[in-house]
Amino acid sequence: LMALSNRRGWLLLATGNKSEMGVGYATLYGDMAGGFAALKDVPKTFVYEIARWRNGRDGTPLIPERVFARAPTAELRPGQRDSDSIPSYPVLDPVLRAYAEQDMSPLEIARRGFGLAVARRVARMVERSEYKRRQAPPGVKILPKAFGRDRRNPITHGFEPWKDLE
Repeated sequence: LMALSNRRGWLLLATGNKSEMGVGYATLYGDMAGGFAALKDVPKTFVYEIARWRNGRDGTPLIPERVFARAPTAELRPGQRDSDSIPSYPVLDPVLRAYAEQDMSPLEIARRGFGLAVARRVARMVERSEYKRRQAPPGVKILPKAFGRDRRNPITHGFEPWKDLE
Protein backbone atom coordinates (compact mmCIF):
# COMPACT_ATOMS: atom_id res chain seq x y z
CA LEU A 1 0.00 0.00 0.00
CA MET A 2 2.85 2.38 0.74
CA ALA A 3 4.31 1.73 -2.71
CA LEU A 4 0.96 2.58 -4.34
CA SER A 5 0.67 5.64 -2.13
CA ASN A 6 4.10 6.85 -3.20
CA ARG A 7 3.53 6.07 -6.87
CA ARG A 8 0.11 7.70 -7.11
CA GLY A 9 0.48 10.51 -4.59
CA TRP A 10 -2.18 9.10 -2.28
CA LEU A 11 -2.24 9.53 1.48
CA LEU A 12 -2.19 6.14 3.17
CA LEU A 13 -4.16 6.08 6.41
CA ALA A 14 -2.65 4.17 9.33
CA THR A 15 -5.24 1.93 10.97
CA GLY A 16 -3.87 1.73 14.54
CA ASN A 17 -6.13 3.07 17.28
CA LYS A 18 -5.42 4.58 20.70
CA SER A 19 -5.79 1.29 22.55
CA GLU A 20 -3.31 -0.55 20.33
CA MET A 21 -0.86 2.35 20.10
CA GLY A 22 -1.13 2.97 23.82
CA VAL A 23 0.12 -0.45 24.83
CA GLY A 24 2.44 -1.07 21.88
CA TYR A 25 0.17 -3.60 20.20
CA ALA A 26 0.11 -1.66 16.91
CA THR A 27 2.82 -2.84 14.53
CA LEU A 28 5.31 -0.35 13.10
CA TYR A 29 5.13 -1.62 9.51
CA GLY A 30 1.52 -2.76 9.71
CA ASP A 31 -1.27 -0.74 11.31
CA MET A 32 1.07 2.17 12.10
CA ALA A 33 2.25 2.50 8.49
CA GLY A 34 0.88 5.50 6.66
CA GLY A 35 0.97 9.26 6.48
CA PHE A 36 -1.98 10.03 8.74
CA ALA A 37 -3.51 8.13 11.67
CA ALA A 38 -7.21 8.99 11.74
CA LEU A 39 -7.88 6.66 14.70
CA LYS A 40 -4.75 7.53 16.71
CA ASP A 41 -6.76 9.07 19.56
CA VAL A 42 -9.81 6.78 19.29
CA PRO A 43 -10.03 3.86 21.76
CA LYS A 44 -10.88 0.49 20.21
CA THR A 45 -14.29 0.27 21.94
CA PHE A 46 -15.17 3.67 20.43
CA VAL A 47 -14.00 2.47 16.99
CA TYR A 48 -16.68 -0.22 17.24
CA GLU A 49 -19.28 2.35 18.38
CA ILE A 50 -18.46 4.58 15.42
CA ALA A 51 -18.67 1.62 13.03
CA ARG A 52 -22.08 0.57 14.40
CA TRP A 53 -23.31 4.17 14.19
CA ARG A 54 -22.19 4.33 10.55
CA ASN A 55 -23.89 1.06 9.71
CA GLY A 56 -27.18 2.27 11.20
CA ARG A 57 -27.00 5.76 9.73
CA ASP A 58 -28.83 5.41 6.42
CA GLY A 59 -29.92 1.79 6.28
CA THR A 60 -26.99 0.75 4.11
CA PRO A 61 -24.43 -1.06 6.29
CA LEU A 62 -20.90 -0.67 4.94
CA ILE A 63 -19.18 -2.81 7.55
CA PRO A 64 -20.09 -6.51 7.51
CA GLU A 65 -21.64 -7.92 10.69
CA ARG A 66 -18.87 -10.54 10.84
CA VAL A 67 -16.45 -7.74 11.77
CA PHE A 68 -18.44 -7.14 14.96
CA ALA A 69 -19.11 -10.82 15.68
CA ARG A 70 -15.57 -12.18 15.63
CA ALA A 71 -13.00 -11.58 18.36
CA PRO A 72 -10.52 -8.80 17.54
CA THR A 73 -7.33 -10.19 16.05
CA ALA A 74 -4.11 -8.88 14.55
CA GLU A 75 -4.09 -12.05 12.43
CA LEU A 76 -0.41 -12.62 13.12
CA ARG A 77 -0.91 -16.39 13.38
CA PRO A 78 -3.80 -18.84 12.98
CA GLY A 79 -6.31 -18.68 15.81
CA GLN A 80 -4.65 -15.64 17.38
CA ARG A 81 -6.82 -13.11 19.24
CA ASP A 82 -5.88 -9.71 20.68
CA SER A 83 -6.97 -10.88 24.15
CA ASP A 84 -4.17 -13.48 24.05
CA SER A 85 -1.65 -10.64 24.40
CA ILE A 86 -3.48 -7.68 25.94
CA PRO A 87 -6.49 -7.24 28.24
CA SER A 88 -9.85 -7.30 26.47
CA TYR A 89 -10.77 -3.87 25.12
CA PRO A 90 -13.69 -3.29 27.54
CA VAL A 91 -11.08 -3.63 30.33
CA LEU A 92 -8.08 -2.10 28.56
CA ASP A 93 -9.77 1.11 27.41
CA PRO A 94 -10.92 2.39 30.83
CA VAL A 95 -7.61 1.37 32.45
CA LEU A 96 -5.68 3.11 29.67
CA ARG A 97 -7.85 6.21 30.02
CA ALA A 98 -7.30 6.30 33.78
CA TYR A 99 -3.54 5.83 33.46
CA ALA A 100 -2.67 7.86 30.37
CA GLU A 101 -5.34 10.57 30.39
CA GLN A 102 -6.21 10.99 34.06
CA ASP A 103 -2.67 10.38 35.39
CA MET A 104 -3.88 7.79 37.89
CA SER A 105 -1.41 5.36 39.44
CA PRO A 106 -1.92 1.62 39.12
CA LEU A 107 -3.01 1.54 42.77
CA GLU A 108 -5.68 4.18 42.13
CA ILE A 109 -6.86 2.27 39.07
CA ALA A 110 -7.00 -0.99 41.03
CA ARG A 111 -9.22 0.73 43.60
CA ARG A 112 -11.71 1.30 40.78
CA GLY A 113 -12.10 -2.46 40.55
CA PHE A 114 -9.78 -3.41 37.69
CA GLY A 115 -7.28 -5.37 39.72
CA LEU A 116 -3.74 -4.37 40.56
CA ALA A 117 -2.16 -6.90 38.20
CA VAL A 118 -4.09 -5.53 35.20
CA ALA A 119 -3.39 -1.91 36.15
CA ARG A 120 0.34 -2.59 36.55
CA ARG A 121 0.47 -4.57 33.32
CA VAL A 122 -1.16 -1.77 31.31
CA ALA A 123 1.11 0.87 32.90
CA ARG A 124 4.17 -1.23 32.04
CA MET A 125 2.99 -1.69 28.45
CA VAL A 126 2.32 2.04 28.03
CA GLU A 127 5.73 3.06 29.37
CA ARG A 128 7.63 0.44 27.38
CA SER A 129 6.00 1.32 24.05
CA GLU A 130 6.81 5.05 23.94
CA TYR A 131 9.41 4.37 21.25
CA LYS A 132 6.73 3.01 18.92
CA ARG A 133 4.41 5.98 19.44
CA ARG A 134 7.28 8.33 18.54
CA GLN A 135 7.37 6.67 15.10
CA ALA A 136 3.62 6.94 14.51
CA PRO A 137 2.21 9.31 11.91
CA PRO A 138 0.29 12.40 13.05
CA GLY A 139 -3.41 12.06 13.71
CA VAL A 140 -6.56 13.72 14.96
CA LYS A 141 -6.92 14.59 18.64
CA ILE A 142 -10.42 13.95 19.99
CA LEU A 143 -9.88 13.29 23.71
CA PRO A 144 -8.55 15.66 26.38
CA LYS A 145 -5.13 14.00 26.50
CA ALA A 146 -3.53 12.36 23.48
CA PHE A 147 -0.27 10.46 23.20
CA GLY A 148 2.45 12.61 21.73
CA ARG A 149 1.89 16.29 22.31
CA ASP A 150 -0.07 15.92 25.57
CA ARG A 151 1.73 12.92 26.99
CA ARG A 152 5.37 12.25 26.20
CA ASN A 153 7.84 10.28 28.23
CA PRO A 154 11.50 9.56 27.56
CA ILE A 155 12.01 6.45 25.44
CA THR A 156 14.35 5.06 28.10
CA HIS A 157 14.04 5.82 31.76
CA GLY A 158 13.99 4.11 35.14
CA PHE A 159 10.48 5.23 36.05
CA GLU A 160 8.39 2.18 36.89
CA PRO A 161 4.89 3.32 37.95
CA TRP A 162 3.64 -0.25 37.92
CA LYS A 163 5.79 -0.89 41.01
CA ASP A 164 4.14 1.74 43.19
CA LEU A 165 4.01 1.12 46.90
CA GLU A 166 1.08 -0.74 48.38
